[in-house]
Amino acid sequence: MLYEIIGIARPGNLAEIKESAPPRPPPSLPNPAPPPTNTGKTRLVLTAGQLVLRNGGVIRDIKNWGVFMLPSPISKHQIRHTKGHYFVMRYDAGIHAHATVRDNLAIDPRILRSTGVKLGNGKLDNLSKFGQIPWRTLE
Repeated sequence: MLYEIIGIARPGNLAEIKESAPPRPPPSLPNPAPPPTNTGKTRLVLTAGQLVLRNGGVIRDIKNWGVFMLPSPISKHQIRHTKGHYFVMRYDAGIHAHATVRDNLAIDPRILRSTGVKLGNGKLDNLSKFGQIPWRTLE
């Protein structure tokens, strides 16, 4: 099945959300400090993607929509948020993988809201029509 998850994370550190690693220091610096191996903050999209892949799924597209005002303020963990960092992930996986991703996003304290929908009716000719995520793309 083809699923799409739209998540809203608390704004702040982009490295918590993005799937890429932080940039390396330029080579001209003498004895740069080694990058931390485990900072305790796993990236949201990387974690969700790994859950899909471990359960036999395939990730079709990941988009970072950036920080936008929320339609209405959201209170989460005794903090009132008016802005949120939006991201979208589209993937093919079974229902067990989708439930695992959805449950992990629900318990993550950095996620304000997330929703997952099934796209198409499961037939290959209909699923092949879904291409890139057509909305704004930001890095």
